[in-house]
Amino acid sequence: MTASAKEKIIIAVDAPDAVSALQLVEPLASEGCLFKIGLQLFTAEGPSIVSKLQSLGARIFLDLKFHDIPNTAREAVHSAVRLGVDMTTIHLCGGPRMVSESVSAAEGSKTLVLGVSVLTSMDDQSLRAVGVPSTAEEQVLHLAHMGLQCGLRGIVASPLEIHPLRKKFGSQLVIVTPGVRPLGSDAGDQKRIMTPGDALRAGADYLVIGRPITAAASPLDSLRAIAAEMEAAL
Repeated sequence: MTASAKEKIIIAVDAPDAVSALQLVEPLASEGCLFKIGLQLFTAEGPSIVSKLQSLGARIFLDLKFHDIPNTAREAVHSAVRLGVDMTTIHLCGGPRMVSESVSAAEGSKTLVLGVSVLTSMDDQSLRAVGVPSTAEEQVLHLAHMGLQCGLRGIVASPLEIHPLRKKFGSQLVIVTPGVRPLGSDAGDQKRIMTPGDALRAGADYLVIGRPITAAASPLDSLRAIAAEMEAAL
């Protein structure tokens, strides 16, 4: 098994505390994938959880989806850069100035700022409920275009928007895709999903995978099985 497929996997560490997170990550840290720290774990443990996982050799995707006034978002990205994370996220609906300042805060660092477009838990009906008349696909493409104009180099988008993004923007954006479920997995609260192989074939650069790995009887075996499926797609 080559490492290329595993390097495209981002494991969602949706653990309640540091002890649980370390138990999950330690046997997987040498596999070459990234690990996503989200709101639950970061709120419970603070920035120290980043360094604890990094001490195991883990590369970190800090997924806090910053969305605030431009100055606050910029300084939050600065803080993420100082933590040495590989990726972090902002909400593109924060507007052009917030996006521009957030992107500039990571210039010269290894940290890739990713723009969150439309959450995979949302669909067209959900968007209409919050006053957005566009379809999910239209909104993702609109926000991606705005992000590119602001210097953004990466985007978070559901599997169903990968092909439209590639068709419109080519390779200009790194695409990180949540809502990935191997065949036979429970969809959970995700509404716009795809299998790992199909997501790669559509043009995703990274796949965020949580419960199919973390809730498996053997997370390591599950990770390797998913990587094998992805390798076949590559």
